[in-house]
Amino acid sequence: MAFLDNSGDIILDAVLTDLGRERLGRGDGSFSIAKFAAGDVCINYELYRNANHPNGAHPSGSSYYDLEILQTPILEAFTNNASSMQHKLMSLKTTNLLYLPVIKLNNGSGKTTTVGGVAGSTALQGWSSSTPTNLVGAHLVAVDEVTAEAFNAASITGVMDGYSPPDGQSFLQVEQGLDSLDLSPKIPMDVSLVETQYLIEIDNRLGWIANTLGTKQNLSFLDDDDVATYTADLTTSDLVDSIQDDTEEYTKPGSSVLRSGRGTRLRFKIGASLDLQTPKSTYWFDLLGRNFSASTTNFPAAISDDRGSHANNLDTRTDSGELKYIDSVVRVIGQTTGYRLDIPVRFVKCTTCSDTNP
Repeated sequence: MAFLDNSGDIILDAVLTDLGRERLGRGDGSFSIAKFAAGDVCINYELYRNANHPNGAHPSGSSYYDLEILQTPILEAFTNNASSMQHKLMSLKTTNLLYLPVIKLNNGSGKTTTVGGVAGSTALQGWSSSTPTNLVGAHLVAVDEVTAEAFNAASITGVMDGYSPPDGQSFLQVEQGLDSLDLSPKIPMDVSLVETQYLIEIDNRLGWIANTLGTKQNLSFLDDDDVATYTADLTTSDLVDSIQDDTEEYTKPGSSVLRSGRGTRLRFKIGASLDLQTPKSTYWFDLLGRNFSASTTNFPAAISDDRGSHANNLDTRTDSGELKYIDSVVRVIGQTTGYRLDIPVRFVKCTTCSDTNP
């Protein structure tokens, strides 16, 4: 890996990804380049020297405004698709836009309702100020039965049941549209900006995607880095629905988290992989994870339920270093604009919890 010499003429440096090289190597004549992406990693747009630049316009005239940007040293193309193209450019057909659409996580902040539902709903539990997203900075997935029971016994809501997604109430919800106080939600968003298809990427070693009923979805493809991609389409998938008719103000219970024109909504649950679910197995947690720290995490003490205490005192388990986690990211990509949203997810396992009293 090295830097390209951009001091002279503009050049194009392109390589196939590892997956592309693999498909080319099949030698059956089926390989063809159907899609490509453009990105702006390593580009500092503050180097554009027009009249608004702190140092004034470039003395040689407008043809040189972008000279420093074009001559910025950048890394040569490399084949690992997981490392390249971290910041892809958005693709928009309409060129006279004053506001760009976003994809935003609905965490219920600032509203008196659970995610996507009416106040007091138990079927649509989300990530309010009392739930683990604020407790540890990520959305929690309990990977086995006893861990899910432990969180439930401690009355901690908002934790996804990765062992049995159909039994859990919590899910992730993202919404796509415009997010500006300058516009009213009653003004519809341009149809060309509406996302109708999403890609969901997740580390296949750790988890998989399910709908809100807990039904496992079929993955679209698995790349050479073991990242699974799931496709969710407005017309064919029950993960996506339209919220264009939602014209409630941002602050009203049950309204969208977006403050202006709305497009579509994506909802899904996360199931834990079999490797994480396996009782007494902590291989991936020991390799990729860490233990919860008693000094930074303050789980509530255990609350008895009809199954007994069954080692459900998460506060004690944390103090003893018996609550492990793996931090990961689930990425949502809109196929219309290419907008990306990375959602922090923490897979959690209690290594000493059981169905019997300790």
